[in-house]
Amino acid sequence: MSDELLAKLDEWHEEDEFQEIVDAITEIAEEERDYVLTSHLGRALNNLGQYEEALEQYLSIEEEGEGDPLWHYRIGVSYYYLKRYDEALKAFTIADELEPDDEDTLEFLGWIKRKLAKKAAKKPVSKPAKKPVVAIDTTNFWDDSEYAFSEYISEPPTDALIASVEEELVFKLPKYYVEMMKLHNGGIPHNNRYPIPGTGEFITISGILGIGRDKNKSLCGASGSRTVIENGRYPEVGVVICDCPSENEVIMLDYREFGNDGEPEVIHVDRDNKYKITRLADNYETFIGGLVK
Repeated sequence: MSDELLAKLDEWHEEDEFQEIVDAITEIAEEERDYVLTSHLGRALNNLGQYEEALEQYLSIEEEGEGDPLWHYRIGVSYYYLKRYDEALKAFTIADELEPDDEDTLEFLGWIKRKLAKKAAKKPVSKPAKKPVVAIDTTNFWDDSEYAFSEYISEPPTDALIASVEEELVFKLPKYYVEMMKLHNGGIPHNNRYPIPGTGEFITISGILGIGRDKNKSLCGASGSRTVIENGRYPEVGVVICDCPSENEVIMLDYREFGNDGEPEVIHVDRDNKYKITRLADNYETFIGGLVK
């Protein structure tokens, strides 16, 4: 393995050219790949969302990775996104023991413990209908500027359009969001900041994408969810629901916990910080209720 190849792999990683890494390494015969190359391959596959394939690569070098905190961290990422939380917890715990207080490791450990606690608390009984966290006053909630009408606001969606958009996105939209869009389909809220839990800091949003295709900033518009995810190489975890002042961050509905038809969490994804995911709210309803000026 040449230093030139390693330098190129690092360069591709910095430029988010993960498929280039996969293509280059898989051209090398499997029996000729060492621990370092296989680790690079697994990391690239994780970044492409191919977690099963990444896991296979990491398990092939398990013996060599036993004392490497990065190996435990990266296989933990694979387990986490495959929803194998018990195995992910074990991997990140070992990573933390080998390299204490790593910020990313501690963040994953926090997420896993919350998810395992949620599962433990779930009971096999029907839940009563949930009441809205906040009643949306469409008169005072939205800042209906000329720009908002130009870029975001569409006519209220029909049931046929909602079904069509959900089919295209492959995700069922939250009921509260759908009802909200029937009253005012997309736009810029007056309250456009959301507190980042436990930090005292805030995320700022530019607007909320509506249901449709006609406006640039609607879910299936020219700058809609799929376009933003593909162009920005954001993780394939759900739907971009809000854009932000910076093109390198988005607010997404995250369906990993309960599936494509379940109730998604709301997360912030920061592309400038290695696509760091920050959980903001349990659901869209809570997110809307927590927006402040």
